[in-house]
Order: sequence, then C-alpha cells, then structure tokens
Amino acid sequence: MKKLLLTAAITLAMPLTAQAGADFVEGDKTFAGEAELGATLTTGNTDTSSYKARLNMKHELGNWENQYLLEGLYKEDTDEVTAKRYFAGIQADYQINDRSYIFFNTNYEVDPFTGYDFTSTSSAGYGYHFIDNPDTTLKAEIGPGYIYQRLDDETALLEGYDSTDSVVAHAVVNFETAISESSKFKQRFIADWGDKLDARSETSLTANIVGALAMKFAVIVRYNSEPLDGKESTDTETNMTLLYAF
Repeated sequence: MKKLLLTAAITLAMPLTAQAGADFVEGDKTFAGEAELGATLTTGNTDTSSYKARLNMKHELGNWENQYLLEGLYKEDTDEVTAKRYFAGIQADYQINDRSYIFFNTNYEVDPFTGYDFTSTSSAGYGYHFIDNPDTTLKAEIGPGYIYQRLDDETALLEGYDSTDSVVAHAVVNFETAISESSKFKQRFIADWGDKLDARSETSLTANIVGALAMKFAVIVRYNSEPLDGKESTDTETNMTLLYAF
C-alpha cells in the first residue's frame, strides 16, 4: 500500500508543480469538456434499469494539457445488481514540441464483479502524434507503470492472499477521424502488461443532433489474461448515450 500511495503522489505532484510554474509564466488558460448520460428503464413483466454516465474534461495551460475523467455504470435486474463500475482518472501531458510529449497519469477503478475491491494504476512515459490535423488524429503513448489490486474479502479467502501488485509496460493508441461534418469515429486501445495482460478497447461513433448535443454509440471490451477463479477473461459493454460538449 505504501508503494501505491508513493507512486500516486509522485504522479500527481510532478504535473501540478510544473503547472503552477506554467500558470505564472504563460497565463494562457483554455478549458473544455464533454458530459455523457444514458439510461434504460423497464417495468411490468420485466423490471430492469441501467445507467451510464461519463464526464471528460481537458484543461490547457501553457505547454501542459491536463485531462480529468469520471465514469460510472450501474445495472439492476429485478432488484438484483448485475453490473457496477466506477472509474476516476487524471493525466497530464507536457508538450516537448508539436509532435512529442511526456505524460503522467493515475487511475482508480471499482468493479466488484471482477473479484477486486479496487484497481489502481499509475504510469509515465513518452507520447507522439503521428497524425494531427483538423479531421484526423493518431497518437500513441508508451512507458513504465505500476498496478495495485486489492481483492474483496470473499475472493481473498478463496485465493489465500488479499492483494497483488506489479510493474507493467503501459501502452495507449488513440485514433479519431471525422466521417462527415456532423459525425466522428474514435478508437482507443490501452494495455498494461506485467505479470498478466490487462487491456481495454473502446470503439465509438458520435453524431451531432443539434448544436453541442450529440448521440454516441460505443462498444467497450475489457480483457484480463489471468482472471480470478470463476471470472471471465473478457467483459463487453455496448451503450447508447447523449453527449453534450462544453
């Protein structure tokens, strides 16, 4: 646990400290974000409900770009919770030049259906923009990271240990392109490879409805090469949400 706290503290302190200096020198601030919400309610012979919410914010300050992400998923079927997942993450990018940057990030995820109370990851490394124009962007990131996972009480009793941690190789690929003036396609892939492989793929299509309001369709696939006993290695999530840009 001490390793986890130390890693998270270093990851957060580096960009925030440098950002304070940039604020004094540059004084050039920009802020933007997206709020996303979707829900399904069914009553009668079938009583189900599902909710998906997401808040993604970016703050540019001189050579720094900070991103803050909050996500939540909740599903219930006949008074039984069938899915529950919460995610919080922060990333700071320092631009070296028009193409290259250094990144620092830390994430925290709660998903009791995987057998873990929570998963925390921190990483830092190098990023590069292969394509960067108004219609299409392609960038990749790579660097070392650290992952810490705490098992829930029931799983810890079965497995004989209460937590795992590992140094990992962290990699990200982001692709985004405009299909038309009112629609956009995005593909994001994240992988953390250490004692096992944890990967996440998100494919989405966004179409503007009116003004800053859009409809988003997304397919998310999560993969764990060594799931706990009784758990599946692959989780999939398909959702349709309303998205508001600000």
